[in-house]
Amino acid sequence: MAYSAKVMDHFENPRNLGKMENADGVGEVGNAKCGDIMKIYLKIEDGVIADVKFNTFGCASAIATSSMATEMIKGQKVEDALKLSNKAVVEALDGLPPAKIHCSVLAEQAVKAALADYYTKNGIELDPAIFGNGSCGGHCDGCDSCGIEG
Repeated sequence: MAYSAKVMDHFENPRNLGKMENADGVGEVGNAKCGDIMKIYLKIEDGVIADVKFNTFGCASAIATSSMATEMIKGQKVEDALKLSNKAVVEALDGLPPAKIHCSVLAEQAVKAALADYYTKNGIELDPAIFGNGSCGGHCDGCDSCGIEG
């Protein structure tokens, strides 16, 4: 399995690694099939993601996608961070092997789960078009297409 130089760089030198005390939003997702678990912490100031941290238990692709996703949303408005897609994460890493695409889905869903937590803590209504119907923990619409089990 060949990884791009960017994947290896984010795996060997992850950005924004660690925990965050008093986070404004925390999201945790996992994939029971591969054992990957991602946790994203957000600090939001004036509607902008001022800081973001992550902890990931998983393979090189899981760590690299978590790292890249945090880089992509840091400094972004919350509304823009909600638009993060797994495809954008894969493209930013110059690709992933097909068997590892699910890691990028986890990164996207961890960000959305953290933003859903932030919305909930602040009494902001969750838009089902963005956050799904909540049947699998609020991070998707309960289908099996993403491989995430609620």
